[in-house]
Amino acid sequence: MQIIRITLFASPIALREPFVIALGPLTQAENVLVRVETNTGVVGWGEASPFPTIHGETMDGVMAVGKFLARQLLGADPRDMATVHQLMDCGIVGNACAKSAFDLACHDLAARAEGVPLYAYLGGSSPREMFTDYTISLGPLEAMVAKARWIVAQGFPVIKIKLGGPPDQTAAVDPDVARVRAIARAVGPGVPLRLDANQGWTTERAIGILNDLAGLPIQHCEAPIHRRQFLRLPDLRSRSPIPIMADEACWDERDLQQLIELKAVDKINVKLSKSGGLYRARKMLALAQENGIPVQLGGFLESRLGFTAAAHLACADPGVKYFDFDTPLMQAIDPIEGGMSYGEGGRVALGPGNGLAATPRAEYLRELKCIVIEG
Repeated sequence: MQIIRITLFASPIALREPFVIALGPLTQAENVLVRVETNTGVVGWGEASPFPTIHGETMDGVMAVGKFLARQLLGADPRDMATVHQLMDCGIVGNACAKSAFDLACHDLAARAEGVPLYAYLGGSSPREMFTDYTISLGPLEAMVAKARWIVAQGFPVIKIKLGGPPDQTAAVDPDVARVRAIARAVGPGVPLRLDANQGWTTERAIGILNDLAGLPIQHCEAPIHRRQFLRLPDLRSRSPIPIMADEACWDERDLQQLIELKAVDKINVKLSKSGGLYRARKMLALAQENGIPVQLGGFLESRLGFTAAAHLACADPGVKYFDFDTPLMQAIDPIEGGMSYGEGGRVALGPGNGLAATPRAEYLRELKCIVIEG
């Protein structure tokens, strides 16, 4: 089996409302869809979701780098994941987000060729029960509390809270502490909370905030400090009553090994558009399991196609304990047919079919800018 044609689609999707984190606001997802075709007629789909303030990649950049990567992969066997990644890595360093779309498409294609769902191709035996959290954007306290009440009314079992706003030296209580306390009061002690500072705190501020929040039903705090300050994580972890989860500081299995050696984190957040796709994400999951580190699977602003891949991975690996699959629900349109679906109470379920069993709608693709690369 050989790759004979690759098509890249620029896929901007408006959000229902701005998505605000410590690194800034976003009003639309700027994704890239990748279709990989082979000489056997089997086709696979992938998606990259570049987040400029985290990846340093953009939709236009992924389209440009994608042309280069596609040329590297023409003629390759898409089922040979090690060679696929070797070809991409030897061609250009970094660009994990762009590479992830090709990785997902090759995995989708390989599972379709085998006639099995992706989770089975990855070694799983059956789908599992999954429930996603729902995220509150960083903003004024009153707006965040109102959103928390809405999330509970919709039946989501867990609330994720974006933090990392600027400090207020004149306030008696840190604004981020006030936000979390107000949300916890509004929803009650039965609703677990997850915090995500997106690198927005200093080490000392993080220690103060997390200790001020001790006793609340908080499962963990993601990315409390800048990713380049990872050497400070062991001290932060030792002084925090709340478990620390690495996100931006942990891109692939090499980063994870470093954090393990430092005893820097309690948990990790794996994202396919951050790790470079399923191939390296699986290496991260294996290493995490060897070291007893629980894993959250999340994402950026992928459509249901990208999150369907994450859901299949979760069904293939029992080390995934937390599911952060909510961003397709924040998008103004759903351009995907098949794939995972959302049910009551934040339930996530896989649909029937082989591979991802998810494809972009034909009428949606017709409206998109595309680039075709073929031999």
